[in-house]
Amino acid sequence: MGFFDKIKRAFTGEETPEETEVQVQEKYDKGLEKTRKTFGERMNELFANFRTVDEDFFEELEETLIGADVGFETAIKITESLRQEVKLRNAKKPAEIQNAIIEKLVELYEQEGIDEVNELNIQEDGLTVILFVGVNGVGKTTSIGKLAHQYKLEGKKVLLAAADTFRAGAIDQLVVWGERAEVEVVRGKAGGDPAAVVYDAIEKAKEQEADILLVDTAGRLQNKVNLMNELEKIKRVIQRELPEAPHEILLVLDATTGQNAMVQAKQFKETTDVTGLVLTKLDGTAKGGIVLAIRNELHLPVKLVGLGEGIDDLEPFDPNDFVIGLFKGLLKEA
Repeated sequence: MGFFDKIKRAFTGEETPEETEVQVQEKYDKGLEKTRKTFGERMNELFANFRTVDEDFFEELEETLIGADVGFETAIKITESLRQEVKLRNAKKPAEIQNAIIEKLVELYEQEGIDEVNELNIQEDGLTVILFVGVNGVGKTTSIGKLAHQYKLEGKKVLLAAADTFRAGAIDQLVVWGERAEVEVVRGKAGGDPAAVVYDAIEKAKEQEADILLVDTAGRLQNKVNLMNELEKIKRVIQRELPEAPHEILLVLDATTGQNAMVQAKQFKETTDVTGLVLTKLDGTAKGGIVLAIRNELHLPVKLVGLGEGIDDLEPFDPNDFVIGLFKGLLKEA
C-alpha cells in the first residue's frame, strides 16, 4: 500500500493498527500539528486569492511550497508536475487541486525514499559505535541521553563518551543525562583530546562487553578543517580497535531552524561521512516540511525524530507515520 492510500485510510478511519502503533502515530500526529496547521493555512490562503488556476496561481504555489520548507527543488518539481496533472484531470475545484498537490508531494517523497534505510545499524553481536555530530544547541546531547535511556530499557549495556571536550558544560551536560539514563559516561578533562576519550571509552566498552557506545562530538562549523581533522582522528582511533565502526555517524539537526538545517546538513555532508539524521524539536515547529526537502535534495535518511521533550519522545523515524501526521486532515472532499 502506498503512502497516499495510507493517508486516505487514516483520514477515513479505515486504518486499525496495533495499540503500540497507535501510540506512535498519535505522537507523530501531535508532533506535526503545527506544521500541518500552517500548511493548511497556506493552502487556504492560496485558494482564497485565486479564482482560476492560471500561471499566476502556479507561481504563487511555488512560493507557498518554498515557504512551507519543502525545499526549492521540491517546490519546482511539484509545481511542474501539477501543471500537467491539472490539465489531465481538468481539475478546477480547490479541493481537487489541493488533493493533487498533497498526492504529488507524497509520490515524490515515496520515490526518493525507495532505497532508503531508516533503521539504525545496530550490531546483533558485539559492540555498536554511534558517533553524533552537529552544531551546538541543536539537541545533540539530549538526543544521546534519550537514546541511551531507550537502549538501557531494552536491557542493553550502554556507555557514553564525552568527546565534545571544548564546549564549556558539554561534559557536565552529558554526565547529567548519563545519570538520568543510568548509564556510565567516559570523560576526560575539559579541553583535552577528544580522540583519547573515545579510545578510553572503547577500551572500557570492550572490558564491560557493552552493546552500545554513543559518542558526543564537538560541532564547530566555523572551522571546518579543524572539525574534519578531529572527526577523522576519532574515526581512526575507533577503526584501529573496531575496523567496521563507527556503525553510524548521525548528524543532529534542529527542525525549528528550517532551511538553516539544510545548510548545516550540506556542510556536514561535505565534511564527514554522515550516514543518517536525527531531527529534533519537530513538535515545536511549523517547519516539518524540511523532512521532504532533506529526502528529496540531500538523500540522507532520517533515522530518529524528536516529537516532544520527554525522555521517551525520541522516536525511530517512520516514513508512513510521518506522512500521515503531516497531511492527515488536509485531504478535502472533492
